[in-house]
Amino acid sequence: MSTLSIGDYALLSDCRSAALVSRLGSVDWLCFPRFDGPSVFARLLDAKAGHFSLRPDGEARATRRYRDRTLVLETTFHTPTGTVVLVDALAMGSQERGHELGRASPGVLLRRVTCTAGEVALSLELSARPEYGLVSPTLRPRAGGVECRGGAEALLVAAAVPLRLEGQDVRATFTLRAGESTGFAVQHHLAYDAPTALWTQEKIAHRLEDTVETWRSWSDEHQGYEGPWRELVHHSGRVLQGLTFQPTGAIIAAPTTSLPEVLGGIRNWDYRYSWVRDASFTLDALWVAACPDEAERYFQFLADAAQSQLASGQQLQALFGVGGEHDLTERQLCHLSGWRGSAPVRVGNDAWSQRQLDVYGELLCSVHRLEDLLERVDGTFRRFLVDSAELAATRWREKDQGLWELRCEPRHHVHSKLMCWVALDRAVSLAERLEAQDRVARWRRTRDDIRGALLEEGWNEQVGAFTQSFGSDALDAACLMIPIVGFLPADDPRVRSTVRAIQAHLTDRHGLVHRYSVDDGLEGKEGAFLLCTFWLAQVQALAGELEAATVTFTRAASYANDVGLLAEEVDPERRVLLGNYPQAFSHVGLVNAAWAISQAREHPGRPAESTDAAPPAG
Repeated sequence: MSTLSIGDYALLSDCRSAALVSRLGSVDWLCFPRFDGPSVFARLLDAKAGHFSLRPDGEARATRRYRDRTLVLETTFHTPTGTVVLVDALAMGSQERGHELGRASPGVLLRRVTCTAGEVALSLELSARPEYGLVSPTLRPRAGGVECRGGAEALLVAAAVPLRLEGQDVRATFTLRAGESTGFAVQHHLAYDAPTALWTQEKIAHRLEDTVETWRSWSDEHQGYEGPWRELVHHSGRVLQGLTFQPTGAIIAAPTTSLPEVLGGIRNWDYRYSWVRDASFTLDALWVAACPDEAERYFQFLADAAQSQLASGQQLQALFGVGGEHDLTERQLCHLSGWRGSAPVRVGNDAWSQRQLDVYGELLCSVHRLEDLLERVDGTFRRFLVDSAELAATRWREKDQGLWELRCEPRHHVHSKLMCWVALDRAVSLAERLEAQDRVARWRRTRDDIRGALLEEGWNEQVGAFTQSFGSDALDAACLMIPIVGFLPADDPRVRSTVRAIQAHLTDRHGLVHRYSVDDGLEGKEGAFLLCTFWLAQVQALAGELEAATVTFTRAASYANDVGLLAEEVDPERRVLLGNYPQAFSHVGLVNAAWAISQAREHPGRPAESTDAAPPAG
């Protein structure tokens, strides 16, 4: 069993697919040609499911970093005989700059190793196992490398060093001396496509540096935040951009599936899809961290995917495939043992068929913040927003599974009602731009009805807090959203009381917030939830409690690994990351909490208004 932790991995992205590279120099997760496509390397989930290892023989100490303003990874191996630097990236299209990031990504993994001192013996081992490890490919020598063919996938492995074919694996041993370099490219194409030429060493070196310049041009053009934790915020912006599927604008929750919420548990889900909620939150964070000029592509993608549903009165589906697919039926991959034996491994996510009423609010709240884009989208999207507000108005009294996607009986979740209120509140504000002035009076009446229900049935006097659902005494960290969306001010006595209750009953001794404590229909427990901890920091900042907000933020952000990545949850006792990784939600929470604290610092003595503050330059 691997001794690596989830935090021992770094992300590569070409804004179409993603790879995870371990600190030991092994690519243990890579899906081609899309984030949600079948893996070709999946040792992350089972030792036999494929990897591409490139590292020194014998003893070596590794340090790593991303090259400045990029998601290009640089790992330095220090050995007794010398030092080598390994640079890894998923190639961007040639000469892409700024907004073009990922537009013509060729589907190529690039690896280049350079000896910077002494001499170092290195080993390469490539085990391609397409379709989540089901396929052991046939290997065929090619001039300048090897072709791996099996199933629908084909990989070309370009190399300048001699490669050995051993069964279904490719191996090599070679030595580099100071000043010497060699590169490798893993090129993906469909098996039935015409063969393509293997990349030369010159092309590998050139495209690697061009990919660096592509990321830097995007960062320089988009990132203008200058507040506290500037580098963390900018890096989170790049991570969130790296989780965007460029062809459609869809934003995924995470690039992995089935990394467990607790070691050995069954809470293992596939997050490689685009949740309306997560994507809307991400666009809010990119407004701070990266000026999301590309937001209109996501909104248009969503309208194209869901408009026909809403127009016929159906609910807005909570998540879609990155190409707009609706049916994401969940299944188990029983041939994979899972991360450190944490089975089952799942692909697909049955949450697609749940009722989740909060999605209307997150969508309209995000559009409200980015309302200028309404001038650039077509009428289909405006009709889609009107239909979303109408559905929030007509369905808010229904029970649902809530934002945590509980797999038990539906409930009247306070957060879901809150976000229906948000949907109508923002729709009223946007009515003129939506050409829906005739609906404002009814939207206002319904918004007021929801407000009354939340204050009457969502507040539990005995608990002294807003609770998870109407009539419940269970706490839920999602109630921290009440001041964040402007339903009540952060210094309202009921908000302050709710925050105290969450700190007393959902916050562990390490100061990290858990989502809830109620039975959710699943076996086992989960870790502390980083997004919820960042929410607490954000609410503290909104209340003007700057010192407490800074402490809470710093505590949560300290769980970022050495290359600044956060998972969904943490085990604070062992200080290890848990769940799918890197997680958009966690980086969103970091960005928004940093922004709220920056506003509190700029305007001491008055609560920050994070939802309506002017965006940073970018």
